[in-house]
Amino acid sequence: MIEISDSLRSLFSAQIEERDGSYVVEIPASEVEHDALAADETYRIAILASESLTEQNAQQDQLQSTAQEPTPMSDGPPVDEGEVRDVTIEATGDQGDGIAKVERGYVVIVPGGQPGDELSVEIEQVQENVAFASIVERDSPVV
Repeated sequence: MIEISDSLRSLFSAQIEERDGSYVVEIPASEVEHDALAADETYRIAILASESLTEQNAQQDQLQSTAQEPTPMSDGPPVDEGEVRDVTIEATGDQGDGIAKVERGYVVIVPGGQPGDELSVEIEQVQENVAFASIVERDSPVV
C-alpha cells in the first residue's frame, strides 16, 4: 500500500545503477523539462518495489512516448474536472485505490483500479498535486 502525500511532485520508474562506487537513480529529463522537478533542488525520494520486468518495460515505453508528445507548459494541474482520460494504473494506494500518472508526473487516484488496468476515467476532483477520478470504461478485463 502506498500513502500519497499532497506534496508529491513526480512518479516514474528507474533502475538503480552503480557508478564509481556509488549508486545512482537517474531522473528522466522530461520531469525537469515539464517542471515537475528542478535541477539543484533537494527532494525526498521513496523507493518502491518494482513490478515484473514485462510490466516495467511497458511502463517505460509508455513514459518515453508520453515524453515525446508536445505538452503545453502550464503552472496548474494537467487535467480538468469533468475531463475523460485514458490511463494505465501503475500502483495501488494505501486505501486500495489505483494510482495512474499523466503529464508532468501528475497523479490520478482511481478507486477500483488495479495495477495494469487500462481505463477510461472521468476526472471528478482536481487538486494541485493529485486528482480523483471514477472509472468510465475498462479497456482490459479485471484479473
